[in-house]
Amino acid sequence: MKIFFKSFIRIVIVLILASCATQKTGLQNENLFAKENLVAWCVVPFDSVQRTPKERADMLKELGFKQFAYDWRPQHLDTFADEIKELKKHEIKLKSVWMWIDSDTGKILDDDNEQLLNIIKQNNVRTDLWLGFSNKHFEGLSDEQKLEKAVASVNYIHNRAKELGCTVSLYNHGDWFGEPINQVRIIEKMGGNGVGIVYNFHHAHLQVKEFPELLTRMLPYLNTVNLNGMKVAGPKILTIGEGNEELDMLKILKASGYNGSVGIICHIETEDAKVVLERNLNGLKGLLETMGEKEAVATY
Repeated sequence: MKIFFKSFIRIVIVLILASCATQKTGLQNENLFAKENLVAWCVVPFDSVQRTPKERADMLKELGFKQFAYDWRPQHLDTFADEIKELKKHEIKLKSVWMWIDSDTGKILDDDNEQLLNIIKQNNVRTDLWLGFSNKHFEGLSDEQKLEKAVASVNYIHNRAKELGCTVSLYNHGDWFGEPINQVRIIEKMGGNGVGIVYNFHHAHLQVKEFPELLTRMLPYLNTVNLNGMKVAGPKILTIGEGNEELDMLKILKASGYNGSVGIICHIETEDAKVVLERNLNGLKGLLETMGEKEAVATY
């Protein structure tokens, strides 16, 4: 009975969201799950093969990815310019670049992040910075103080990005800053300013029941949803299609009228990134077949 009630409630939510989306947009994004709308994510530091930029671009092209989100560690910055060139050669869009603020030392951006921005400037890149903050940045502050500091910090980075022709999106990486409701509060207090939100399933296992409500709040700012197999108790990283929640979440996402990008993550250091990405692509394809997404499946 409990399982039936849970399914019934989710169906009702899907229908309500579908109705709202139709009224709001007049149509849904039929290409939401098509291959060309997918973004490869969490690849560079999560690859047992440790590919070079060229090898990585070759791999992404072979798998059919048209978009790539660049995750990095300090040791990768020396080859970031090569990465940009190889992606361009392979006609793969550098959709976004990770930016992590790890501490508060009196200046918001450390030397690595400054180097990152310099490389973006030197190579005339137009991309979206996926911005996350360590909890150290807000240590000892009240909720309102955290909000004020977050607004000031995001505004600073947003202005730096704007100078380069880039944009900023807030990334849910846990803690206070990673809570979607707090991110919406930050953006609204900023007056919007074109700041977006990236929502990662793998950082949202404890938000499965809240997902429909959170999605409604995030939707005006949401531009990327990164998928993962979902179970309330985890594990954190699970192949798409091996969880028991992501199918319903995908239905809710589609019904909402969301028309941003969809991310396919690697995020396993001990395996070949190509194998992991391929496994997730196959898992998503299976879910789409269950959903009756024939047009999307035909692009795989």
